[in-house]
Amino acid sequence: MTPLPAALDPQARLIAWRLDKQAHAQEWDSGEGARLFGGRWNPKGLSVVYCSLDPATCIMEAAVHKGFPVLDTQRHILTSMQILDPRSVRIIRPGDVPNPAWLDSATPSAGQQKWSADLLAQHPFVMFPSVVSKRSWNLVFQPSMAKGRYLLADQEVLSIDGRLNPPAP
Repeated sequence: MTPLPAALDPQARLIAWRLDKQAHAQEWDSGEGARLFGGRWNPKGLSVVYCSLDPATCIMEAAVHKGFPVLDTQRHILTSMQILDPRSVRIIRPGDVPNPAWLDSATPSAGQQKWSADLLAQHPFVMFPSVVSKRSWNLVFQPSMAKGRYLLADQEVLSIDGRLNPPAP
């Protein structure tokens, strides 16, 4: 289950989630895919791991790229990790982003990738608003910068409702 918010659970931990094809589940924190292809918050060549602060956003972030048919038919692993010191997370609010268009679904710009790469070089973890789910958060980190600052909490096979990939009428 998703951990209760800290306001409801005084022993709450900061947990982040990500989704990988089963073949890549063991190297979930390598940042290899982002290094090879670049991403919204990193240029090609920079190893970065993308996570979400709740599993539903994590699934939506994966679905926007892969589609629900892939999540329904190919085994994926849902990974949760614990951030050991929440104070090590730099929070970027919508007003902190130099160009508000960066929070839209458009292709990222070189300026966006450089700006965020500079942030990732200064902070072990950076939390950005989700572009897919506007009221949700993503957590991004460079594996080399965050090493020793997080723990693998759990890995489980993703199980999604088949109604997200309905049969043709």
